[in-house]
Amino acid sequence: MLTPILTTLAFVLHPDGERVLMCHRIAREDDEQLGKWNGLGGKVERGEDVVTGVRRELLEEANIVATKLRLRGTVSWPGFGSDGSDHFGFIFVVDEFEGEVPSSNAEGLLSWQRIDQLDQLPMWEGDRHFLPLVFDDSIAQ
Repeated sequence: MLTPILTTLAFVLHPDGERVLMCHRIAREDDEQLGKWNGLGGKVERGEDVVTGVRRELLEEANIVATKLRLRGTVSWPGFGSDGSDHFGFIFVVDEFEGEVPSSNAEGLLSWQRIDQLDQLPMWEGDRHFLPLVFDDSIAQ
């Protein structure tokens, strides 16, 4: 029986449209994503829909309120959890937000990275396959 953990992953666009907010996961030694760069997000909590979940995560992780966001796709990560649990992620682009992004959060450093250079950052290999699709505006929304 497949009962994945529902997660969200958001890529917050900078107002210049050329950069995206990324987290360099370096704050916790026990982090299964230690050293990797990633968007923001996390698990959807009981009673939340995915949009409410991603908005909560963005407020918790970057002190911002997403005012305009788009669902760009979904990804299945079988066996992703440290306990072998399956995860199913909803991938968003945040086009507009309110608030000031801090320089770091509990997981690591937050910084604006050029979209056209994301493939140069240390990240999950699988992310390299779907990230170009997330930012490809020629794909129907």
